[in-house]
Amino acid sequence: MSNTEKPVRAALVGAGGIAVYKHLPALYAHRDRIEIVGVAEPNAERLGTVADEWGIPGRYSTTEELLEAEKPDLLVVCTPPVAHRDAVIAGLQAGAWVWCEKPPMLSLSEYDEVAIYEGHEGPFASYVFQHRFGSAAQRLRRHLAEKTLGRPLVSVCHTLWFRTHEYYEVPWRGKWETEGGGPTMGHGIHQMDLLLEILGDWTEVTARADVQDRDLETEDVSMAMVKFSSGALASVVNSVVSPRETSYLRFDFQDATVEVEHVYGYDNTSWRWTPAPHLASESAEPSESWLPEENVPSSHIQQLDELLDAMEKNSRPRASGDDGRRVLEFIAALYESAETGRTVRRSDLKQSGPYYTGMHDPSHTYSLSPDNAATNRKRKNV
Repeated sequence: MSNTEKPVRAALVGAGGIAVYKHLPALYAHRDRIEIVGVAEPNAERLGTVADEWGIPGRYSTTEELLEAEKPDLLVVCTPPVAHRDAVIAGLQAGAWVWCEKPPMLSLSEYDEVAIYEGHEGPFASYVFQHRFGSAAQRLRRHLAEKTLGRPLVSVCHTLWFRTHEYYEVPWRGKWETEGGGPTMGHGIHQMDLLLEILGDWTEVTARADVQDRDLETEDVSMAMVKFSSGALASVVNSVVSPRETSYLRFDFQDATVEVEHVYGYDNTSWRWTPAPHLASESAEPSESWLPEENVPSSHIQQLDELLDAMEKNSRPRASGDDGRRVLEFIAALYESAETGRTVRRSDLKQSGPYYTGMHDPSHTYSLSPDNAATNRKRKNV
C-alpha cells in the first residue's frame, strides 16, 4: 500500500478462540493494509483481555455499537454460527464488507437472505474457506483448467477428527438450532469445499449420517457417495470420533494421483503427486513438475490477502455469492439424502422445505442406541 492510500478500517465481532488464533493474526499480518479499530464482545472480561493483548482501541458489547461508532470498511464475524446471519446483515447495511467464519449460515434460506443486502459493486459478504487459497491447491486447479492431468475419475475426501464429550458441553455445539449440524457442517466443510473447488459441479449424492458415540442432537459421523458432472465419483467421510486425526483428499486423474494430507492446514510439503505408469518414466522427480515454486500455506492470511485485493477493485471476492453457497448447498443435499434414504440430485433441489430453511427435518431424530449410551455412562463413571 502506498503512503497516500488509507488503510482498511477493520473490526471484529466476537473475541473467542477463532478470533484470537486465526483472524487477529491474519489481520495483523496485513498491518501494512489494515488498521484494527474495534471489537465487539458481550463478555466484558474477554473483551478487555483480547483488546489489551492486540492493542485494539474500540471496545463494544454489541455489533450495533461497534458499527455506529467505528464505521469499519471490513467487519470480521467470529461468532458462533447462530449469530452469523444478524451480524453479516448488520455489517452490510452499515456499508462494510464482511468476512464471516464457517459455516456461512445455518441454512440456504439465510444465505439467500443475506445476499439481498449486497451491492452490485460491494459491499459483499465472503466466507472463510482458506483451504482453497494455498499455492498447491491453486496450482492443481490450474492443471484441471489446462487439462494437463487427464479427466478426473475418482476422489476421496475424509475429515476424520476427534472431539471429546466435554467439547460438546458448550451450549451451542451439537445442536441444529445453533450450530446447523454436526461434523458435516462444522468440521468437514473445509475439505468438502476444496473437493468442490477442484472437481466442480456435483450432480447427485447418496449419504448416511448417524450418531456413533457422542450424545448429540446432530450426527457425529456422515458418509456420502457423490457423482460429479464430469463423471468423476467421490467418497466423503466426516467424523468427530476418530482418535488419529487427519484431513485427507485424493484425486485420481487419468494421468496422475494427487493427494494432500494434513489436519488443520497444509503447505506444499503436505502434497504428493504420483504419475500414472505410462508417464512415470518421463520424470525422475514428478512432484517438482507440478508443485508451484512459491510455497504458500492454506491460511486465513492468504484468503484475506485476496479479499483486500477485491475490496480495492470493488469486485466480488472468491468464496462469496454463488461460489460461497456451493458447499452449503451440497451439505443440505447430503443431510436430505441421509435422512430420507434417497439419492438427492442437484437438479431436484428446491427453494423451500426443511432442507432449504434448515439442514435438517425436525421429524428425523439422531440418538445413541441404548446400549451405546449405557456404555458411555459406565466409561464416565470409571
